[in-house]
Amino acid sequence: MRRAVVLLVLAAAVSLVAIDRTLAPLTPLREAGSAAFGAVQNAVGAATRAFAGDARLRAAEQENAQLRAELLSAGAPAADAGVMGRHQGVAAHVVGFGRQRVTIDAGAAAGVERDVTVLNADGLVGKVTWAGPATASVSLITDAGSSVGARMAGSGELGVVTGMPGEGLLRLSLFDPHAPLRPGDQVVTMGSAGSRPYAAGVPIGTVTEVESVPGAATRMALVRPAARLSALDLVAVIVPRPGR
Repeated sequence: MRRAVVLLVLAAAVSLVAIDRTLAPLTPLREAGSAAFGAVQNAVGAATRAFAGDARLRAAEQENAQLRAELLSAGAPAADAGVMGRHQGVAAHVVGFGRQRVTIDAGAAAGVERDVTVLNADGLVGKVTWAGPATASVSLITDAGSSVGARMAGSGELGVVTGMPGEGLLRLSLFDPHAPLRPGDQVVTMGSAGSRPYAAGVPIGTVTEVESVPGAATRMALVRPAARLSALDLVAVIVPRPGR
């Protein structure tokens, strides 16, 4: 966890430095001259500089996004040290929201495939369910059809987390009905074979309420997602490295 925090802080620092370096060459607009030709010349010059500055800024932001995705994805799946040796993070921005689904601006051309993990700086977002050439659809973990193998970060107890779309919460079912469980406990992904659809060790959320169901075959609780799913922006998609 400490390593993940350090990586995220480093990523933020990289972003700030790169953007600052991008904006530094931009100079204030020159004052318009009294002559008409001078005014036009100044306006054209300002527009040219602004366009060039915007292009540099966009390029820097894209580079920063990729760096942040790689750092983020390297730090989050801490439970499986080998995951990021075989995989890499592809940066993407959320460009569309639907009902328990979002669209991202990275697709097959960037290496994005179906059934791969999507996360952000806070934790698990969901999995890719469709990938086009330049965009992809991501099913959120709060979707009613979502089912994620889970592990308690403290005790190691295993279970399943399912979506509760109407509440914006998750329901945790531990396989051991007598497993210790209390509010504040952290839940992470158990991990899938080949890390598809879910890589191991990604934060899922925090237990907010333990449900008491006499005679239940599992231990149940409500979990608040670690990722703020209603305000997604930059995400990382965990994809296989080329040649793997």
